[in-house]
Amino acid sequence: MPAVSAFKICAVGILSLALAIGIGRFAFTPLLPLMVRDGLLPGNGGAWLASANYIGYMLGAAWASSLSLPSVRQIQGSLFGIVLMTLGMGVAESFSTWIVLRFAAGVLSAGALVATSTWALQALALSNRPVLAGVVYSGVGTGIAVAGLFCLVAAQPGVGSPRLWLELGLLAALMAGTALLLLGRSRAPASPLAGTKAERTIPRGTGPLVLYYGICGFGYILPATFLPALARTLVDDPQRFGLAWPLFGLAAALSTLLAAWVLRKMNRLKIWSIANVFMATGAVLPSLWPTLPAIAIAALCVGGTFMIVTMLGLQEARARAPQAPTALLGRMTSAFALGQVLGPVAAAAFAYLPISPAAALGLALQTGALCLVLSAAMLWRMSATSPRG
Repeated sequence: MPAVSAFKICAVGILSLALAIGIGRFAFTPLLPLMVRDGLLPGNGGAWLASANYIGYMLGAAWASSLSLPSVRQIQGSLFGIVLMTLGMGVAESFSTWIVLRFAAGVLSAGALVATSTWALQALALSNRPVLAGVVYSGVGTGIAVAGLFCLVAAQPGVGSPRLWLELGLLAALMAGTALLLLGRSRAPASPLAGTKAERTIPRGTGPLVLYYGICGFGYILPATFLPALARTLVDDPQRFGLAWPLFGLAAALSTLLAAWVLRKMNRLKIWSIANVFMATGAVLPSLWPTLPAIAIAALCVGGTFMIVTMLGLQEARARAPQAPTALLGRMTSAFALGQVLGPVAAAAFAYLPISPAAALGLALQTGALCLVLSAAMLWRMSATSPRG
């Protein structure tokens, strides 16, 4: 069977990740302030919906890595499901149904990320174009930016958030249809170990890698979740506070392209370590300087690094398990998701301290930043053991 063209690999990867992560996971972030504006959520409803999605994402990563289905089938099923979950958010009217939909969207998003990463990285390696991984992973930031800009433009007075969910669902259907059309005619040769017990074996010595990847999930999720809400506390105009999220996505999209170029000259884990320091800066800055410029800088720092970490972490995992990467990719994604679950839990725990809510959130951001800096130091030391390629 002939190799897949680099153009189709990149097109499918961009569309799949844009839909899976940009819409399936993170369209909720710019829509959360609008759902609050519409009076649709109880006081802690946003946290519950976010947590349901994070838990689903964590379980979905483990589920995806244990399936014996080919990656192409997983991508097809996951994308179709995400479209339905997005449309469902605009149709459903009960909070309990939204919890189920956000959980299912998390499961499917993780499945799409693991399957797309497995398929695309393998196809690029077989095409001798691994440097194009940066183009594939720019899809996440592109999806975030598109969803954020859509909400920014569509959030006019009198337009309710249910309608925005439905319109996003239609956009998701268009993206999924295009990706599946290309994918249906594109088949990367299967891994020689696909579907075997070896495919589900975790290589030894990868525990620290999984741990540091999980720490990144913990460190980035608080600013990623609360940047638009923090901006709204400073200005109540959606046309202004809504800019934080598209800026975040644009930085994420451009960052993977830059990181792929730098990879030609520098070790993966060293770039990851540097990215952690920038991410820590973005996480801590709004707690020390609560202004719109600080939030914009934070959006650039966090948005410009979290997809670098995602790309490099999954590439490192594949390099350490080149013949059977699926299980390790799934464990890495589960660890990242667990970090994302623990982030809001930490914020909620700090809220019980006898301090103001703003101070509690600031303390959580500072804790995440400290963890990122410590893991950056360990990643730099670990870089000597990083496989080439």
